Amino acid sequence: MKIYSDFPLKRTFQIVIDVLAVAAVAFGIWLGTFVTSSIAVLADLGRQLESAGAGFKGAMTDAGDVLGTVPFVGNAIRGPFDSASGTGKVLEHAGQTTQSVIMTAATIAGIVVAVVIVVAICWYWLRHRILFALKATEATKVARMNDGIDVLALRALVNCQQSGLTKIGPHPFEAWRSHDRAAIVRLAELELSRVGVRLAR
Repeated sequence: MKIYSDFPLKRTFQIVIDVLAVAAVAFGIWLGTFVTSSIAVLADLGRQLESAGAGFKGAMTDAGDVLGTVPFVGNAIRGPFDSASGTGKVLEHAGQTTQSVIMTAATIAGIVVAVVIVVAICWYWLRHRILFALKATEATKVARMNDGIDVLALRALVNCQQSGLTKIGPHPFEAWRSHDRAAIVRLAELELSRVGVRLAR
């Protein structure tokens, strides 16, 4: 598999793009974790609510236990404190639920941010890199065939722009059809250079 161009300038450009793409992917992942941690800070509100509810529940339970020992009227006095203890339990549960909701939202938001950035970069970057690798590898295999130079020359006549063909000569197709070996080699080189491959001598 041919990953990089044989031509120094294009190869350097590809390497720079690869480095930038990897850095952008790393940034996307970092940004996703940053979003998650930033939103997760809000979960502290839920922890405070849970702590307050647990403290209130404990205080009311302790007060009810103490007053419940009062002879004759202990049970009657304890009732309101037990009810208040239940309210504290509700607050504690609400705090736990708040934490869970915030942490879930933070995780989802972070994942969405990271995935969107990473997928967008990979879709554009990897798609072009894979396409280059496939074309360059296939062209290299064709060049190694017995009649590969002729096949590549014909491809140049079909695929290359007119400005490139005119550099071969005023009538490149006639040169190919008349088996002008020098022109055919130059056409093959033109086709290979189009996909980033240098003709092996």
